[in-house]
Amino acid sequence: MVANNLLIRNANVLDVVEGSYTQADIRIDDGMITEVGSSLGAAESAREIDAGGKFVLPGLIDAHVHVTAATADLGSLSSWSPSYVAFQAGRLMGDMLDRGFTTVRDASGADFGLHDAQAEGLVRGPRLFFCGKALSQTGGHGDSRARGTALFDSHQCCAGLGRIADGVDAVRAATRDELRKGAHHIKVMASGGVASPTDRIDSTQYSLDELHAIVEEAEAANRYVTAHAYTAKAINRSLEAGIRGIEHGNLLDDETVSLFRKHDAFLVPTLVTYWSLQEEGREFGLGQSNWEKVATVLDAGRRGLELAVRGGVNIVYGSDLLGGMQRHQAREFQIRAEVQPTIDVIRSATVTAAKLLQREGELGVVAPGAHGDLLILDADPVDDISILAESRIGTVVQAGRVVLEK
Repeated sequence: MVANNLLIRNANVLDVVEGSYTQADIRIDDGMITEVGSSLGAAESAREIDAGGKFVLPGLIDAHVHVTAATADLGSLSSWSPSYVAFQAGRLMGDMLDRGFTTVRDASGADFGLHDAQAEGLVRGPRLFFCGKALSQTGGHGDSRARGTALFDSHQCCAGLGRIADGVDAVRAATRDELRKGAHHIKVMASGGVASPTDRIDSTQYSLDELHAIVEEAEAANRYVTAHAYTAKAINRSLEAGIRGIEHGNLLDDETVSLFRKHDAFLVPTLVTYWSLQEEGREFGLGQSNWEKVATVLDAGRRGLELAVRGGVNIVYGSDLLGGMQRHQAREFQIRAEVQPTIDVIRSATVTAAKLLQREGELGVVAPGAHGDLLILDADPVDDISILAESRIGTVVQAGRVVLEK
């Protein structure tokens, strides 16, 4: 039997764009959806599944993960054996797949090795889009050194999440280097953060000349740049520099919303990570001084999301969890649904995320020409988002293969 030929009959298929269901069969040939309609015939040797009227969604997309972050003590990663980190990443990726995330975008840490291993079936996990290492200025959010540490090793085999590059020439070279290694996007640290030891959350990082240079190099390679940014000032200068995605964005303002719309840019809130860091961060390796930063952005995140929703910003699903807290990945659905309509939360993890990834029509939809990534659920998640938030998923299909069946 060819493992990625599949026919699903009698499915209640969610059109995430329209927000409505249609009774249909779904045919997948060689891992791709070829037909969605009534009374379809199966390809020879295809497996058949009778959905019996159950609810079928596209596979989910999490656009902000760190598959190598097996601890919240990010500064310690660079001292770990790369092979040990790879095994940890494989475990974390397998867990993500079991939650229904058939595609993820890694926001620094993963490399071409993990991407290739997943694509070749050596690692069980979501399809992986990666940026390699995030670009950081000295003393920025990607600089994991304590104040008394002088050297920083950004060798590709070290398991850290960032690399330091200062000055226009240096950031051009660093961007080109990550693109050389196959990066699907470039990540830049444009403000301070919670997990970094020496910067303030309200700092802006990188000059405008440096940001413009990074964007220019990425666009020359037909790739895009996404930025870690919390404050309105940091976000606004990033958007004006041509950066396409903003990670977190907790402290955005009305001007920020206008800039998102002007540039058709994307916001990737990660509210669940602040909740989990406050509740469990120290247990999983987050230092006390870093833990104390969490309160600054925790409450602001919900207010920022509310402002973005009212302003019609492109909003994408992200979790950004670290270490053992990654088990809360799907809880972001529940948090978002307190602000957004449920169908919009689902769109953020499907069709809108696919647009950010530059994979419209290929991911996030159940339609001919898309990858055969599907979830089969016993209940309607549009009516009850806890179905997704609690990962109550009966069957997960990835590229036409049944990878989870309960």
